[in-house]
Amino acid sequence: MFLSLPTLTVLIPFISLAGLFYSASVDENFPQGCTSTASLCFYSLLLPITIPVYVFFHLWTWMGIKLFRHN
Repeated sequence: MFLSLPTLTVLIPFISLAGLFYSASVDENFPQGCTSTASLCFYSLLLPITIPVYVFFHLWTWMGIKLFRHN
């Protein structure tokens, strides 16, 4: 069973925010601990940034293909 795109659009930031709050409440060195890739905090900060960047470059590629075909 796959989740729909609107559901994932809402669910992923909430999961990321929950991970960030968990890291902030449990991790002793919270701001400095976010640089380690073994930390949950690192991925909870990385995920909300990754999704808009992916969408931007996906649309950029699609636009490039459209312009290439019509010229």
